[in-house]
Amino acid sequence: MSSTTVNGATLHYDDLGPSDGVPVALVHGHPFDRSLWAPQAEALVAAGYRVVLPDLRGYGDSDVTPGKVFLSGFADDLAALLDHLGVARAVVGGVSMGGQIAMQFHRCHPERVRALVLSDTSAPAETAEGRESRNRLADRLLAEGMGGYADEVIDKMLAAYNVTALPEVAARVLAMMRATDPRGAAAAVRGRAERPDYRDSLPAVGVPTLVVVGADDAYTPVAQAEDICRLVPHSVLRVVDDAGHLPSAEQPGRFNAVLLEFLKEV
Repeated sequence: MSSTTVNGATLHYDDLGPSDGVPVALVHGHPFDRSLWAPQAEALVAAGYRVVLPDLRGYGDSDVTPGKVFLSGFADDLAALLDHLGVARAVVGGVSMGGQIAMQFHRCHPERVRALVLSDTSAPAETAEGRESRNRLADRLLAEGMGGYADEVIDKMLAAYNVTALPEVAARVLAMMRATDPRGAAAAVRGRAERPDYRDSLPAVGVPTLVVVGADDAYTPVAQAEDICRLVPHSVLRVVDDAGHLPSAEQPGRFNAVLLEFLKEV
């Protein structure tokens, strides 16, 4: 693990694999940390890729910025981290909120993107009802902490059947959620409530794009992944069976096979 200060916050990250390998930056979702991508990092490094895994500000070991952090702020942090590492262009991927950060990164820094990997994410702006719900959630996390929330959403983060079928995965995901600083989680939730509509910029994506989704994703169903694919000119859709919102954790072997197949074509 390494760290650097970007845009006023110290970010912790892993920079793995050969320095001359094709760089792949993977962005975790809410409320997780960079260790979510551990199975992918192992497979990618074995295949010769350079893998960059940041803890977003407010998550994992990185500094907390209380109040509100916009997705554009996370994207600019990633750009600054890649600058620090001397990476001009990278494959940029993310899951859920991380997928929205990847879309925002392309929107702000298109010249930095070699390819996109969008896992279990959605493109539209938040609805008025959704903004209200996210702000209530932020208030709750600050008042109560992460424990109750984590217990409530575990059977949506994973396919409900995987909570019992994959107890070690469920325990790892729960541990990440419970360990997240509520101030960082709340700041991201408030910023995410005000995200732009990425459907406006997705048709301009000119790089290869992998859209991947768990077959039983309760938060961002397959139909939302199909919507993204229809908008992105050079995109492919892959559905991972026996998985929910986090197929990279629930079915890492299948997810890795899809990812490596895609990267061979980049």
